[in-house]
Amino acid sequence: MKHTKVKDLLNSTTTLQEVNAKGWVRTFRNNQFIALNDGSTINNIQCVVDFENTPEETLKRITTGAAVSVFGTLVESKGAGQKYEIQVNKLEILGDSDAEKFPMQPKKHSLEFLRENAHLRVRTNAFGAIMRVRSVLSFAVHNYFQQKGFVYVNTPIITGSDAEGAGEMFKVTALPFDNTPRTEDGKVNYKEDFFGKETNLTVSGQLEGETFAMALGQIYTFGPTFRAENSNTSRHLAEFWMIEPEVAFNDLDDNMDLAEDFIQYVIKYALDNCKDDLKFLEGRLLEEEKSKPQAERSEMALLEKLNFVLENNFKRVSYTEAIDILRDSTPNKKKKFSYLINEWGADLQSEHERYLVEKHFKCPVILYDYPANIKAFYMRLNDNTEPGKETVRAMDILFPGIGEIVGGSEREERYDVLIEKMKALEIDEEELSWYLDTRRFGSATHAGFGLGFERLVLFVTGMTNIRDVIPFPRTPGNAEF
Repeated sequence: MKHTKVKDLLNSTTTLQEVNAKGWVRTFRNNQFIALNDGSTINNIQCVVDFENTPEETLKRITTGAAVSVFGTLVESKGAGQKYEIQVNKLEILGDSDAEKFPMQPKKHSLEFLRENAHLRVRTNAFGAIMRVRSVLSFAVHNYFQQKGFVYVNTPIITGSDAEGAGEMFKVTALPFDNTPRTEDGKVNYKEDFFGKETNLTVSGQLEGETFAMALGQIYTFGPTFRAENSNTSRHLAEFWMIEPEVAFNDLDDNMDLAEDFIQYVIKYALDNCKDDLKFLEGRLLEEEKSKPQAERSEMALLEKLNFVLENNFKRVSYTEAIDILRDSTPNKKKKFSYLINEWGADLQSEHERYLVEKHFKCPVILYDYPANIKAFYMRLNDNTEPGKETVRAMDILFPGIGEIVGGSEREERYDVLIEKMKALEIDEEELSWYLDTRRFGSATHAGFGLGFERLVLFVTGMTNIRDVIPFPRTPGNAEF
């Protein structure tokens, strides 16, 4: 008999059918009641064992974490909290689990403990729910862009360019660390390396994505990216996934429209397809926040917060207006901000972004037209800006609890302006000659953005540490599993 998923059994419309279910034991009570879960749903199915006719040796092996196969009759449950249960007439132990050694016992574990056991934490309710939501969000990303006729492009993971100009990249090399070949002036001789030049793990697929957008019209990338930034915070990972659409003939306003529509689509998709998981995560968040001071608790429950994003247009505010608001704000005047806002040109920190979203506007915010000197070289310079206060057609989307979730811009399509910006920043023209070709041959207005997928999952699940929304987090000093 082919086994049936627990989710399908719980959604069944007929009873008194003979079924087979396979999964892992969550709990085993009174030598009779197995709570069985197979990962298809957050809900367990109760399996009632005839303990009087089951060998003692078998009963002893039904422990938390053990893999079992049960055969029996699906019946309406007499107990509270479940619609159906299985009256077991045959049980097989597929894989034993030593009850004394299995770390995921049916009790509350700290998130730190669970990170140390990331290979097993997905067997808990919380992490099973998070990873199912992550999977659904991932599908929704592809669904959105495919329905709109975007072409999915796989940009390289190994690259010779630094899209951000940050310089905090992981080097890729096949050179030996002992007796590393050197040039006459003592520098590493990358001509002898595998690729014949210095290469790194990518921080973004944007530059390569732009070249495809200028041929295919609208493209998106969705892949792993890497940053060697030594940031041991709850918002940073060394390896994470980025969603990056790029659209020919779009300007900044089109870019903001696309980003807002996209985010609302994927959140709605998760709400429609992850009801049980999100309801559980909402309860988990409420329980967690009971231990926090009132001032630190979320103003909205998780589902309310997600619906709030769907039901409210994102507020569009210029950087200049935002600086005025922040400079005159109570936390700035009372010196409550860690980074005080004193003048135009300051790079906004997470505390400033969250103030704008959570306290001032009380809705998602899109900031645009940032100072040129705090943004990347490829962003389009605004016309008619006063000397010393040049701005670029950049935009960031800010969310409650997260701060920046999207960063994007209209790209600088003018060859001469782009060359001047690269010279000012000492960016090698020869190194990016292929990128400049998109401005030499048939250049046009185009725009795009990047969304860190884990930050999206963080927001949708209500988790507070980004290490808890990726299967195996990579952070400074940690590359376990």
